[in-house]
Amino acid sequence: MDTSDTPFSTLIRVASHEQHTQAETSTFMSDLLGGRLGVDAYARYTEQLWFVYRALEGAAESLTDDPLAGPFIQPELFRTSELARDLAHLRGADWQDGLRPLPATAEYAARVEECARTWPAGYVAHHYTRYLGDLSGGQIIRDKAERTWGFDRKGDGVRFYVFERIANPAAFKRSYRELLDRVNADDLEKQRIIDECKRAFDFNGAVFRELGQACGPDKQGPLSA
Repeated sequence: MDTSDTPFSTLIRVASHEQHTQAETSTFMSDLLGGRLGVDAYARYTEQLWFVYRALEGAAESLTDDPLAGPFIQPELFRTSELARDLAHLRGADWQDGLRPLPATAEYAARVEECARTWPAGYVAHHYTRYLGDLSGGQIIRDKAERTWGFDRKGDGVRFYVFERIANPAAFKRSYRELLDRVNADDLEKQRIIDECKRAFDFNGAVFRELGQACGPDKQGPLSA
């Protein structure tokens, strides 16, 4: 297929569709959204997200002047403070005590940090995979969490999914895709970015698999050392 005139944002979306679908339809996520897991599983998932976003946003300031990654660093997307607030609600004020990432989460976060240090275009792949997912499918998770576990609408426990500084998510996503379409990279580099997007979805899938193993009926409480 001739892709010379296809927008880069479309190429990314189409090329990563299979990995995206596999992550979305994992057993853990299907059970969580299907109401077959309790609020503890939701809290465990939120804990793992905190490590990923700490990696993403911890590197953001160092990339603000990068010609490729810089335009994507938009503070209205940042999620770590919201995750901390959700975790305080879910686990209590000492939610960080003994908290550790799952092995898959640690690998995921380390790859994000590596890209931020050595390959800003790869960082963009992870940025796109996470934040556009949060603005889209993440809203399904928020709605399910509110209805299943009684969180206040857009309140503590689901603030991660609430982008208060983005008045029009649909318009924001369009502008984000336009940024992708303007990425100044040759075809080889664009393919590397696409491959990194696929890798990001694979990391998410691995996290879901390990969460599924950790969230059996005999597993309670936070993932701690």
